[in-house]
Amino acid sequence: MVLVQLLTSLLSLGAALVTVLVRHSLDPGMVGMVLSYTLQMADEVSLVGLMSVMLTASLVAVERVMEYFNLPQEAPWRNAKVQPAAGWPTLGEVAFSDYSAAYRNGDKPVLRHINFKSRGGQKVGVVGRTGAGKSTCALALFRVVEPKTGSIVVDDVDVTEIGLHDLRLKMTIIPQDPVLFAGTLRWNLDPFNEHPDEALWKSLEQAHLKDFVSSQESGLDCDIAEGGDNLSAGQRQLVCLARALLRNSKVLVLDEATSSVDLETERLVKETTRAEFQSTTVITIAHKLHTVMDCDQILVLSAGEIVEQGSPADLLKIKDGLFFKMARDAGLT
Repeated sequence: MVLVQLLTSLLSLGAALVTVLVRHSLDPGMVGMVLSYTLQMADEVSLVGLMSVMLTASLVAVERVMEYFNLPQEAPWRNAKVQPAAGWPTLGEVAFSDYSAAYRNGDKPVLRHINFKSRGGQKVGVVGRTGAGKSTCALALFRVVEPKTGSIVVDDVDVTEIGLHDLRLKMTIIPQDPVLFAGTLRWNLDPFNEHPDEALWKSLEQAHLKDFVSSQESGLDCDIAEGGDNLSAGQRQLVCLARALLRNSKVLVLDEATSSVDLETERLVKETTRAEFQSTTVITIAHKLHTVMDCDQILVLSAGEIVEQGSPADLLKIKDGLFFKMARDAGLT
């Protein structure tokens, strides 16, 4: 803008000099008009420059919108041809069969030939070094990533054959970063008003939040800020736990759910999960090894592959195994 103003000032100066030099051959009115328009030109040129900058910024927004338009679409929200039974899943059996997946077509697979099966109600731990593909297993189960080969079957239903709504409605995940929306606590727990207040209070009691909510003047209708910013990190995670208790799904995924909370909240989450989800298949993805030591089955991932599989006790017997090394590094052996 400074350069534009400098150029227009020089132009005005040049016009003034020219009119002085040829003043005897020009009508005084013409001289005045030239000088007047030249001075006004500075504002007009500045406006054009400002509009050019705004246009450039707007084009960036258009490019971003077009980028979203060109993103590959997810699978259909519903599949009218294949509908799971009303009570599906009844057991919560989860089976990965030769499953491989990549985030985008042409990319190197992030999961390769994953094979494991969990019985209904079994507690499964998924561990590995950073970048091993642990969280991708959760994304695969919810079809955030699609398979390149193989399948995932939940209670005899291939998850790729049903709509995303039917799949994701029947399973629950508690992520590392709690997802809470601006609104009331009631709405965050039960956005579709499917449960009576008694059920909401019961889930809060099981999640060790009843006393806190009871102390709020509005109770269940107390305000929750965007992202739960008016709650502590532990309280946000316990709200997500209460929501999971309310849903009572047969498959629950804990994706690093206690990695960002204090030890007391971690203890409460573990105790509640153990007590209230006894008949639920719980898949715990963890970086902290002690959080999965009481699981029935452990999957040890490395570079997107299962390198070890078995109970914690059996894996600790393999002295040269990755699980034993991780347990030793964590001070658990």
